[in-house]
Amino acid sequence: MRTLEWDEPQQALRLIDQRLLPVRLEFLLCRRVDEVSEAIVNMAVRGAPAIGVAAAFGVALAALRSSATDVLDLLADVRRGAESLLAARPTAVNLAWAVQRMMRVAEMPLPTVEKLQLRLLAEAQRMAEEDVLINRRMAEHGAMLIRDGDTILHHCNTGALAAVDWGTALGAIRLAHEQGKRLFVLVDETRPRLQGARLTAWELAQYGIPHALIVDGAAGYFLRRGEVQKVFFGADRVAANGDVANKVGSYMLALAARANDVPVYSVMPTSTIDMSLPDGDLIPIEERDPQEVLGLQLNGDVVTPPGSAARNPAFDVTPHELLTALVTERGVVYPPFVENLRRVFEAG
Repeated sequence: MRTLEWDEPQQALRLIDQRLLPVRLEFLLCRRVDEVSEAIVNMAVRGAPAIGVAAAFGVALAALRSSATDVLDLLADVRRGAESLLAARPTAVNLAWAVQRMMRVAEMPLPTVEKLQLRLLAEAQRMAEEDVLINRRMAEHGAMLIRDGDTILHHCNTGALAAVDWGTALGAIRLAHEQGKRLFVLVDETRPRLQGARLTAWELAQYGIPHALIVDGAAGYFLRRGEVQKVFFGADRVAANGDVANKVGSYMLALAARANDVPVYSVMPTSTIDMSLPDGDLIPIEERDPQEVLGLQLNGDVVTPPGSAARNPAFDVTPHELLTALVTERGVVYPPFVENLRRVFEAG
């Protein structure tokens, strides 16, 4: 099944509600653009590629639900919807990329409201199909880096749930498994929202890939013992020099891997690479509700004392020098990243 898809009878975006996994597999119907924005903000849908495609359908819904009777009024409604989507999550560049692509289509000359509505929906559906193909190509390139017998340490969730299908880093692991390679995956829990424990472990179980959960702080223990051959994670935004913003904890993981001579691979579509930013210091980092940290419970009781404060950055930036390579749908990109990323975009 796909993480998200268009429900034609309902004229709505149908997506897996990832807040409920692994306890329940349920779907959420988004019939309006504000419902898509809310699903992105509260992480019912998450993962850079999935957020981008969801936003594309959000723009289409802004048009489909508009009561405008002329094209100019419709465009005004679509622009307002696009603005609400852009504000949903600032770090994942795929969201802005998808909205901008949809707005280019929206602003093409069209004679009628209905034709513009249909064209926007068709573009969102095209982006969903492209995402599946792009992620499959990424998986093929990433799987070539994985050897039979490897133990891979994986952070956050980068599988089919993070995209329309296949995913990024976990997609490569999945394909390597399907190719017959014997693998074992150590899964960081990924505090505070536990995407590794709730989502990645659930996906690996569906694929039949052997795995074990570890707390985030145990990664260095396994790396130092020589039990890990490779580290794989995704990306939410990549700067032109190869710096990678990803789920918080990725930076510490990359530092520990470098200290123990373990290669680190970040896997992402080229739409996640922001060539307008020279380095990762310019990537906006989202800080989420401190309650995600303070609300942690053990045996039904909140573990933090009353009055405690918390900081909750959702992402951190891994400097390019800690990365062995970046894996994209256009191939594996090695250092020097400034030159080689530019070549990837020039060739594409």
